[in-house]
Amino acid sequence: MLWIAARDPRTPLAAKLVGGLIAAYALSPIDFIPDFVPILGLLDELILVPIGLAIAVMLVPKPLMAEFRDAADVAVQRPVSRLGAAIIIALWAIIGTFIALQIWALRYW
Repeated sequence: MLWIAARDPRTPLAAKLVGGLIAAYALSPIDFIPDFVPILGLLDELILVPIGLAIAVMLVPKPLMAEFRDAADVAVQRPVSRLGAAIIIALWAIIGTFIALQIWALRYW
């Protein structure tokens, strides 16, 4: 629903910015506490990401959020293309095999 909200022009800019910053932080390799630090490394994501998402949801007006939730429910119920997924997986497998063969050829030739 936040993805739909971010693309809607009626969504306040503050909600878009908070959502974007949280998404960037969650996907970024740079953290406040590095992930290799035991327990604390992942704790910052477990705390900051849900709090940031909750703030982004609170910044969107309730009637709009209800509309976005309904749109997200409809989007989830759309049919899934298993053939499309199989084609993508096959392409990745072919590309991976090609790269592995190239590495093998360079190593042993």
